[in-house]
Amino acid sequence: MNKVIEINHLTKNYGKHRGVSDVSFSVNEGEIFGFLGPNGAGKSTTIRSMLGFIHFESGNIHLLGKNIQTDLQTILKDIGYMPSETMFYPTMKVKDIIQMAADIRQKDCQAEAQMLCERLQIDTGKKISDLSLGNRKKVSIVCAMQHKPRLFIFDEPTSGLDPLMQNEFFKLIQEYVHNGATCMLSTHILPEVKKYCNRVAIMKDGKLQCVTSADDVLIEEPSLEDYFMHFYMN
Repeated sequence: MNKVIEINHLTKNYGKHRGVSDVSFSVNEGEIFGFLGPNGAGKSTTIRSMLGFIHFESGNIHLLGKNIQTDLQTILKDIGYMPSETMFYPTMKVKDIIQMAADIRQKDCQAEAQMLCERLQIDTGKKISDLSLGNRKKVSIVCAMQHKPRLFIFDEPTSGLDPLMQNEFFKLIQEYVHNGATCMLSTHILPEVKKYCNRVAIMKDGKLQCVTSADDVLIEEPSLEDYFMHFYMN
């Protein structure tokens, strides 16, 4: 089975402050992979290291079969990333933000963007400053999906979305994965992991606690919530 994400012994510190230490895991092609942990566990540091946003001290990362330290620009063309923050130019209209994201990638994404906006019920004529958090999240989803990447990396994507839109978001993810994509989902929401993820990784204090099948956890007692809490109460 092809490995879309391979992280080996990743270590990143911020001066005297802890980042992540000796983190290793892999994600298979076609998976929806859950990445769990509380604030400060090291999830965002891991993701930012994967995308080349920050430099790490040691270890290596391969995405889509390529080393990020030598082939980052090629890799990023095939990644759809959605950060936890939804920061856009506030005076720009939604349609212009989405078009700008496509132009940066030098791709014609109009048909896919239109489909996504219809599915997510986005008013593309509004200015960013007039949007709620949930609607800004939806714009960010379109920007991450419209170029039909091979790998999605989402950081807390459904916070701010109402239940209907959360459901629609995961329908879209499942459709893209069915067509060959892979998804890494960083989240605090355990029901999402239960329902949609194939496997999960749990982080605590900058270290990887385990990588396990969501199904394996669910057939055991305690529940996934208890299993998750085990790492934070001990």
